[in-house]
Amino acid sequence: MNIEQFRDYCLQKKGVTESFPFDNDTLVFKVMNKMFALASLERQPLTANLKCDPERSLELREAYDGLIIPGYHMNKKHWNTVTLEGAIPAELLYELIDHSYQLIVDGLPKKVREAHAKL
Repeated sequence: MNIEQFRDYCLQKKGVTESFPFDNDTLVFKVMNKMFALASLERQPLTANLKCDPERSLELREAYDGLIIPGYHMNKKHWNTVTLEGAIPAELLYELIDHSYQLIVDGLPKKVREAHAKL
């Protein structure tokens, strides 16, 4: 998966915005103003930070040793850094993006979740 595919997939989700709040090379995707994905445009290979259920994070890190690692500059329990270019199947990458997005949506306050549902 290249950065354009990653970006397009993230942006097609309901309520998503993109920005560069930290610097000029870290692209951040938010749903209802909460981060669910970050990608460095400068690091090679291309990676993204995605939120993940803690138990699943451990399983993924073991199954994809070196390709899925604890989140770089993030809470290591809840975030993974995922290599986008390489051996991880595209279907799994899309699933991990969906999972991160859904975790954030599910954690939104009720009023914000209701506003999101109406989009």
